Amino acid sequence: MKPELNTKTRHKILNKEKALKSHPSINRALANKFFGHFCYVSILILCITLISIVLFIGKIGIQTFSEVSLKEFFFTLEWSPMEDLYGAGTFIIGTLTLTALTLVIATPISLIIAVFVAEIAPLWIKRIMRPLLDLLVGIPSVIYGYLGVTILIPFLRDIADIHMGDGILAAALVLSLMILPIVTRLIDDSIAAVPESYREAAYALGSSRLQVIVNVIIPSIKRGIITAIILGMARAIGETMAVVMVIGNVAQLPTGLFMPTSVLTSNIVMQITAVQAGTTWHSALYMMACLLLLISLVLIYCVRRIRSKGEEGL
Repeated sequence: MKPELNTKTRHKILNKEKALKSHPSINRALANKFFGHFCYVSILILCITLISIVLFIGKIGIQTFSEVSLKEFFFTLEWSPMEDLYGAGTFIIGTLTLTALTLVIATPISLIIAVFVAEIAPLWIKRIMRPLLDLLVGIPSVIYGYLGVTILIPFLRDIADIHMGDGILAAALVLSLMILPIVTRLIDDSIAAVPESYREAAYALGSSRLQVIVNVIIPSIKRGIITAIILGMARAIGETMAVVMVIGNVAQLPTGLFMPTSVLTSNIVMQITAVQAGTTWHSALYMMACLLLLISLVLIYCVRRIRSKGEEGL
């Protein structure tokens, strides 16, 4: 009887051990399954949210054209809702001009800083510059706007000997300071991704450091530079508070660097709270927001295309 009892006991112990060993794998499988479902649900919620925003803004914005023609809205320059004039051309041109001026100022400076940090600066400077740039990215835009109002505009007023310092130049300088850390860090990451063998081959051929940077490094990161510029453009186009504080907010075309003007974002912020819902004025402001949203989507699509082409070329 004892051997039989011992055998039964042994089988029970083995079964318990197998059950205990199987529990971790079962729990791991359940956890993986739950995480997979959670990811799918999150993606679904994100897609629904994005589509809902586009449809909501587009539905209200498209109502503008029941009272205003496409030609009048996009290609006329007179914006006077009190007189039923809804020409958004001034704000569209102002937005494009401000963005172009911002990129002209910020892109060369960002490229120079990125090359210095990645290729020239000693290690202790890199350890300071990179966290500093990351910190500048996280500063709220209203702080940049406040610095522009209190420091930049009085400075421009003094050096240009004018009564008003706000205008498209002040807005472009503030935006340049805002997007400079983003563009710089993206270009810096692109330079860091260049294989070391490229540099070694160039130095082996007798190239100087400047020749390596100009003839090897920069041509190798053309896609990274373009991506950085597009993302900086997206930030500049969508910026609101800093622009509102320094641009002057006057619905007129800028004929000079110190002339107050207005852009799509600043016009929306300044007028949306004072407009009655359901009016053509209200719909026109939503149409401006829809236009900004479409521009952002196009820029993001361009970035995705550039990255995919870069991966295919590797």
